[in-house]
Amino acid sequence: MITKELRQELLTLSPEEKTEIIQLLDGINKTPEVVGGAARIRNTRIPVWSLLQSRQMGANDLEILEAYPGLTQTDLNNAWFYAETFPAEIDLAIADNQAD
Repeated sequence: MITKELRQELLTLSPEEKTEIIQLLDGINKTPEVVGGAARIRNTRIPVWSLLQSRQMGANDLEILEAYPGLTQTDLNNAWFYAETFPAEIDLAIADNQAD
């Protein structure tokens, strides 16, 4: 589990450093041909933005895990960290998908 102090330190990294950390998570993938290149949970087609949108609509982690039985709490923790690290990217993806 990431401590509050470590989380704060990670959030101060440059975008390039954040990208390196995210790649180390081995739980978030970005592939141009899969879900439009959006950040997604390890080898699935579940984009981080959709999980965050569920959370913003009031779903808690347990409800999200019940809706996506293949996901783990670690997957959600990675998604939340990614969303905190790249908020503009996630906000834009949510906005783009609400417009559809």
